Amino acid sequence: MNFKGKWFSLLLLILITQVGCGQLKPQNWTADQLEDPARLAEKIRQNRNVPILINVGPSALIPGSIDAGTAGHSSGVKKLSEVLKSVKKDADIVIYCGCCPFANCPNVRPAIDVLKSGGYTNYHLLNLPQNIYADWISKGYPTVKK
Repeated sequence: MNFKGKWFSLLLLILITQVGCGQLKPQNWTADQLEDPARLAEKIRQNRNVPILINVGPSALIPGSIDAGTAGHSSGVKKLSEVLKSVKKDADIVIYCGCCPFANCPNVRPAIDVLKSGGYTNYHLLNLPQNIYADWISKGYPTVKK
């Protein structure tokens, strides 16, 4: 293979890798927008000041949460938009996924984009930096009985 062919092959490999890995957009939330799991669990246990909980991932495991489907797919974005139609713009909203670490999550960024573009002003992301098992279930926080 000549020099030109090697560079073409390398360029093609880089392009395929970037497309195949689904490069995630940068983090689109702030540290202030992260909801502490222990605090949310306590609100649920006491049934006091519980925000609107919306699951934007594969499974709604937290009691009282609305399953909006996976926001990483257009059907999930559409379902989330439908759910939000009946929610006031200043309502206390907490979204969560927990399928995988935030750095790899295909669902939280599109969900936050929906909230931002919809004009919602009081939304938070449940701080599950590793996954729902490590950051919620293993700590004994409330889950839906299956």
